Amino acid sequence: MLRLASIVLAVVFLVLPAASPSAAAALDVTATVPFQKVYTPLFGFDNILRSADDRTVSLLLDRSTGSGFISSSMYHHGFFSASIKLPSDYTAGVVVAFYTSNGDVFEKTRDELDFEFLGNIRGKPWRIQTNVYGNGSVSRGREERYVLPFDPTTEFHRYSILWTRDAVAFYVDEVPIRHVSRSRAGGDFPSKPMSLYGTVWDGSNWATSGGRYRVNYQHGPFVASFTDLALAGCPVDQMLPAQGCAEAVAASDPAVMTLAKLQAMRRFRERNMVYSYCYDKRRYPVPFAECDIVESESKRFKDSGHLRLALRRRRTGRRPGRAGGAKADM
Repeated sequence: MLRLASIVLAVVFLVLPAASPSAAAALDVTATVPFQKVYTPLFGFDNILRSADDRTVSLLLDRSTGSGFISSSMYHHGFFSASIKLPSDYTAGVVVAFYTSNGDVFEKTRDELDFEFLGNIRGKPWRIQTNVYGNGSVSRGREERYVLPFDPTTEFHRYSILWTRDAVAFYVDEVPIRHVSRSRAGGDFPSKPMSLYGTVWDGSNWATSGGRYRVNYQHGPFVASFTDLALAGCPVDQMLPAQGCAEAVAASDPAVMTLAKLQAMRRFRERNMVYSYCYDKRRYPVPFAECDIVESESKRFKDSGHLRLALRRRRTGRRPGRAGGAKADM
């Protein structure tokens, strides 16, 4: 029997109060509240395990169903973060997702910011995929895919999404791995309130080698464990001064892109990125406006946007280990 102690998801949140200029400079993204106060189960209710103090939750995928939760409120900008420990062993076809979306409200013009964790066969590393959709731009997927410089199944690592009026940033631990500015993304930049989700589900038809390897439930149940989940945002269902709240998010530490952060982001991308839509000439012969095409970097990628095989083997050999238009390589 699966024991709760081995599959803990500890949840922490912050609902941002009315912000003054001084409060904006001191935004705390780590304060905690019980799960039930700001989240609600979404699906797979029997596969969601909660601790007695309501501060730990585990999401399971088995033969019957996956599972997931959704925030009780929608947010217009914020910082959303979770330390996640992924299932180990054979995980092909398994998808763990941590993301914001409003697709249930704005079906044709949805916004979405994704962390998707794509499982793999034994001996091959998990990959993480980020994506940015704005105002229904689902036909213009902006996927990027990475391997990690650590084994995400042995301990917790922090994954964060920052969304301000002017930019989106994705973090792994304290390192930014991707930054998209509103001024360059134009009308494809997310603009409407979104909910926050955590899910685990069966993505057999695309997640591992384009569907070649499917979920094998003999290795299940598959458990995604999270800790230090932070929700610091501007809820649209409370009487808060939206302008002050947005300013507080924009002034928070994760939103300040220092030179050191930019250098760390470049190093991460050089060492760990294995697919980029910016280099996918087959899908997009003309790169998007936000793409900075670096000649030395472009030589490392094929016209499909995937890292050249020799380099991929060299990199993944040193490290453990959505169906957008980009096929998910092994």
